[in-house]
Amino acid sequence: MEQEIAAQVVGLGGSSDFSLWKLFVRADFVVKFVIILLIASSIFSWALIFEKYRLFKKIDKSTSNFENKFWKSKSAESFYNTLTNKDKDPIATIFQSAMVELIKTKSKASAIQSARVSRVIEISADKEIKLIEKHFTFLATVGSTAPFIGLFGTVWGIM
Repeated sequence: MEQEIAAQVVGLGGSSDFSLWKLFVRADFVVKFVIILLIASSIFSWALIFEKYRLFKKIDKSTSNFENKFWKSKSAESFYNTLTNKDKDPIATIFQSAMVELIKTKSKASAIQSARVSRVIEISADKEIKLIEKHFTFLATVGSTAPFIGLFGTVWGIM
């Protein structure tokens, strides 16, 4: 008799197994969807976080190497000639695009050359920043909406 009353109070229809799996199986479709969505978002977010961490460490190391080589070189043009296309460092890419424009506009007036090189540096820097910032909006969206989605799933499960 007491077990029946306890089962009715809990609302589980006589089942007293409170394992995570059993609770998930007994949950409503909406609650299951919210749980799966939050778990998938969490896994993808952590994968992005680790990828960004590795990317920033790689960029930091390659930038330090680039700066050391740059300041040891005799001239910017000789340093440009020693760079290879395999250097995928953002600063090296910006430097290479600026040097290409500088060499291309050597015969132009100093003011025109300076303006064009400045513009190329801006464009190249924007491209590199967009590559680095890829998926940051996803992380920001998940970080700001996940608590509300979890709260929605909780309220739905209680009802």
